[in-house]
Amino acid sequence: MKVLSVSRIFSSLLLFAALTVLSSGEVLKIVVNDAIHPITDEYIGRAIAEAEHNKDQALLIEINTPGGLLESTRDIIEKILASPVPVIIYVTPSGSRAASAGFFILESADVAAMAPGTNTGAAHPVSLGGGKMDDTMKEKIENDSAALMRSVVSKRGRNVEIAETAVRQSKSFTDQEALSQKLIDYVAPSEDDLFKQLQGKQVKRFNGQTITINLVGDPVRPFDMTLKQHILGYLMDPNIAFILFAVGALALYVEFNHPGAVVPGTVGVVFILLAVFAFNLLPVRFAAIVLILASFALFALEAKFATHGVLAIGGIVTLTLGGLLLVDAPIPEMRVHLLTALAVSIPLGLITVFLMSIALKARHNKVVTGVQGLIGEIGLTQSALSPQGKVFIHGELWDAISSANVPAGQPVVVRQVKGLQLSVDPAPNTQRNLQTTQV
Repeated sequence: MKVLSVSRIFSSLLLFAALTVLSSGEVLKIVVNDAIHPITDEYIGRAIAEAEHNKDQALLIEINTPGGLLESTRDIIEKILASPVPVIIYVTPSGSRAASAGFFILESADVAAMAPGTNTGAAHPVSLGGGKMDDTMKEKIENDSAALMRSVVSKRGRNVEIAETAVRQSKSFTDQEALSQKLIDYVAPSEDDLFKQLQGKQVKRFNGQTITINLVGDPVRPFDMTLKQHILGYLMDPNIAFILFAVGALALYVEFNHPGAVVPGTVGVVFILLAVFAFNLLPVRFAAIVLILASFALFALEAKFATHGVLAIGGIVTLTLGGLLLVDAPIPEMRVHLLTALAVSIPLGLITVFLMSIALKARHNKVVTGVQGLIGEIGLTQSALSPQGKVFIHGELWDAISSANVPAGQPVVVRQVKGLQLSVDPAPNTQRNLQTTQV
């Protein structure tokens, strides 16, 4: 009996130790505080893979977003639903929101939570660019988005009918409204409070598996973006991409007008490449890029024909419209702001016209250096030109041929340079003196 008792105690200790090991772990935490776009999708995908690799207890995503691109949202939902690690979406801090695309992501989570003073919803699909859709296309997109919402919410055991109103009627919900209508699972003022409310609770995953969550006391490990994702996330701001493209175009223009300057050309190439990389990830209207390039043509024409600012104003208007229409995004936060477009277009237009004017004036000025700089200059004959002889000009002695005989010591005007020989004419005063002498 004693042996049996010792064996049971030993078995109990082993079981307790095993449960302790299994329950120990970390919570991986990421923060999404931006519009939803391809970089957000990549970031969340990396976080899920990292949590799976380290066998973390859960992935906590703190979110604050105005919405974003539908394709990126679908990709994120797909990753969350397939995640082997439970995903907790927490709208925080107070004053934050999970609007539009953010509402879809919130509803896809294993655990959906909000901090007091936050809101969610307003998930009605918007046409790219915010324009008016025809009724058939509007109905198609709306039905598609509503079906996605139903398929996600129903499997999570949340209120399908209320969730669908956020898509079809653009309804928004406060944290308490979302909780009372079973759109979310918890309202928690802090991360620790959320973990305490979750302690020992069972959660049904998307694949039907039921798990018990115990996160109290588990360390929370932050997981940041890579340097590449930080840079790309910064470039994904349409205002930054527009500024880079416009300044890059100006820098290349300066390089073309001052060949060999190197620095403007290098800056222009780097800025335009960065802008093009961002455009590749954003929904860009290529017609807007044509408008931006056309604006530089108008600036050049203004400098050439001096239309008293008419073409320059046209270029500024074209550049502003090109900026405003550049990114074809469904939410204002992912479009170029009017203030940014004006702040770039007006100074850029004035600078471009000024530089073009200087370049054109320089081309029309008389050449004063090199062989061409001799044309029109006055020289002094060192020997009589009859019609050939020597001429002293610019501190140098040149062979010259004259259109008329000129005595030594008389001024002559250079009319042409042929190799190492000058073609000259008697200077006007000299010509009059010669005519008087002959009379």
